[in-house]
Amino acid sequence: MSAPEITRASVGLRSERGPLLLAVMLSIGLVAIDATILATAVPAVVDDLGGFTSFPWLFSIYLLAQAVSVPIYGKVADLYGRKPVMLLGIGLFVLGSLLCGIAWSMPALIVFRLIQGLGAGAVQPMGMTIVGDIYSLAERAKVQGYIAGVWATASVVGPTLGGLFADYLSWRWIFLVNLPLGVAAAWVMWRRFDEDVEPRKHAVDLVGAVLLAAGGALLLIGLLEGGVRWEWGSPAGLGILGGAVALLAAFVAVEARVSEPVLPLWIFRRRVLNAANSGAFVVGVLMLGLTTYVPLYAQAVLGHGALVAGLALAAMTIGWPIAAATGGRFYLRIGFRRTVLMGALFVIAGAALLLLVDADSALWQLALPCFVMGIGFGYVASPGVIVAQSSVGWEHRGVATGTNMFARSMGSAVGVAVFGAIVNSRVAGGAPVGTQLDLEQLSAGVLAPAVHAVFVCSAAVALALVLSGLLMPRHAGRDALEDS
Repeated sequence: MSAPEITRASVGLRSERGPLLLAVMLSIGLVAIDATILATAVPAVVDDLGGFTSFPWLFSIYLLAQAVSVPIYGKVADLYGRKPVMLLGIGLFVLGSLLCGIAWSMPALIVFRLIQGLGAGAVQPMGMTIVGDIYSLAERAKVQGYIAGVWATASVVGPTLGGLFADYLSWRWIFLVNLPLGVAAAWVMWRRFDEDVEPRKHAVDLVGAVLLAAGGALLLIGLLEGGVRWEWGSPAGLGILGGAVALLAAFVAVEARVSEPVLPLWIFRRRVLNAANSGAFVVGVLMLGLTTYVPLYAQAVLGHGALVAGLALAAMTIGWPIAAATGGRFYLRIGFRRTVLMGALFVIAGAALLLLVDADSALWQLALPCFVMGIGFGYVASPGVIVAQSSVGWEHRGVATGTNMFARSMGSAVGVAVFGAIVNSRVAGGAPVGTQLDLEQLSAGVLAPAVHAVFVCSAAVALALVLSGLLMPRHAGRDALEDS
């Protein structure tokens, strides 16, 4: 079988960078809005469809599909080109959004979120890979400001729209609003992005992809439902987690033998990539844990509506793009290692402030820690993906970018699952295992300590970012900086 191979020259000569950057920004905006728009409407969704203890799956199934598909898309993009992968991702995301908008039950909505996740798995890493292809390292410091502007806009528009739709229209519009944006992004990408391709033979690692998907799914099921549907030490709980470990071990064995691994093992032998990817993983754990439970705390414990609760989440997602926009100035002057360590300190400070929040706190006391943590996320995640891209040749940039996004997505999926397990085990503590609770059955007195336990765990996890920063080589990215 043959596949096209694109080169840096073909992208640089055949594509005008301005329109292409616009297409990338539209595409990333498609996913960025969806990252925050649902969180503020969870109570409305649960009131309509039921199943409070199942709602974390709206996030975790999306993130699992995204995480598993990202490295596959990265590999295919290095062989077939960026454009077809990006268009496929947009198409799947729009289809999933349409189906979510007409979902008739919580299980159906969860399945349709999986389709959305498969689309998102292509859009974000392909957008960042395209930027890495057509801009030098120094130029990317400026381009990050434009992309950060997309996230800043989405961080405000997403929670605001989610709250407006939940309070005044219907939560279904949260998904239907994606349709016109998706069509616009696909049209610009189709018209403005040209690639020259040359055929070459290659093999797709389907076995590895299946093992990764199955192992990851079992791991999340075991983490999310443990202590809720079955006891942690029960045969079902141990069997599922044991099966996950076995499948993931088989995945590693397959990757060591195949010629075109979906997740090349040499990535784990490079210190700079390990540092960038471990930081991305921890950011993913913290980001989606807060995205899931901060709006719930603001509504169910502090007593605010969905629209107002969205402001607390917007604070976090505003802090991130501000840091991403200014991060280039720091890593160009003080290096990637010190920039990441600075971001880790911001995250730790924000997590410490979050521990002071209680049922009597004002909304700003919840929003401020989120804003500080968002700044930290920006100083860790954005330089991390850039140094990962700069540490490999062009022919591996899709894989390097995809692996970094994969690490963040898996961190997000694991974070939602673990934090969901913590909350579910506490709110279901007085009920028999297997009992399904709805939101109206839970008082603020029950939810407050359950969600506060998530804040405590977040503070502990935040400390791991310091280790990721220390793992980064002192002179990481120096060669790329000198060449640019």
